[in-house]
Amino acid sequence: MYIELALIVIVVSSLFTYLLMKILINILKRNGWVVEDAHKPNRPLIPRPAGPALIVSILIGEGILYYATRDIRLLALSFTLLLAGIIGFIDDVKHLKGYYKPILLILAALPIILLGAYVPQPLFPIYGKSVRLFIVYPLLILIAIPVTANTINTIDVFNGVVSGFTLIATIPLMVAFALRGDWIIFTAALPFIASTSIFYLYHRNPSKIFPGDSGTLALGALYGALAICGRAEVVGVIALLPAILNSFFFLSSVRRIIEHREVKERPIKVLPDFRLAPSQSKDAPITLTRLILAKGPLNETEVTRAILTLTGVAAILAVATALLTWW
Repeated sequence: MYIELALIVIVVSSLFTYLLMKILINILKRNGWVVEDAHKPNRPLIPRPAGPALIVSILIGEGILYYATRDIRLLALSFTLLLAGIIGFIDDVKHLKGYYKPILLILAALPIILLGAYVPQPLFPIYGKSVRLFIVYPLLILIAIPVTANTINTIDVFNGVVSGFTLIATIPLMVAFALRGDWIIFTAALPFIASTSIFYLYHRNPSKIFPGDSGTLALGALYGALAICGRAEVVGVIALLPAILNSFFFLSSVRRIIEHREVKERPIKVLPDFRLAPSQSKDAPITLTRLILAKGPLNETEVTRAILTLTGVAAILAVATALLTWW
């Protein structure tokens, strides 16, 4: 049953993403919804956001799975994705203040709690047992979804990074679901992977479309929801380490929650040959990219490769964590 469902949702989500991206690119260009690609010669205008196409495509896949299984967790995943996407789209249009998004994203965590789509006993590696957090766990969910959504949002720095990062970071979750034998959540992750994979083809360098906050927040919230509903919380955190460190460096240097567009001193600068170099200003925030560039200038492709390599290392550690927990 699950093999047939897996094939169906992969094909359907992939096809809808491919078609909707093409349609959305034309609509966005026609209506002037474009932004500059600041790291390219002549600063080409790129359509944005791709979020609506991603959200619809994933929701269709999840809807097929829910119709077939009636598993309440699929509803929780779908509503979390939808609410985070709506919040992101509002931000794409209205440019919300930095602290508004984490607060609003608490709403995206509510479906998991209200539908009871979680087990308040997270599993830890080596120890091999669950820890009972019946009272605290719902509060942790209210924190976790805004954190994963914003964490993946902050890693959207170059062409292909956030889409590639999300795909790599999801592999350990899939391994964890398979080791646990939770084939419903394993299958529920497939529309997410299928749609993100097709989006990567549009988002890789040179990008044809940017995700926007509607795309990054939706993907980040769904990632967190999958980890929670699939009881792979620790694995998910380890896989996200590069993005978590990026957020930590940024917040610890600016010392408040603000949007990247509100930062006065950019952490990196574009050289005349379009290589990237770290800012020498003491007021510029510290980011993962700035640290990668500390040894010398690199082009965008090289920085992207470095970030995705770090993500791959984190994914290997996360897979090892899954094996230590359930093997």
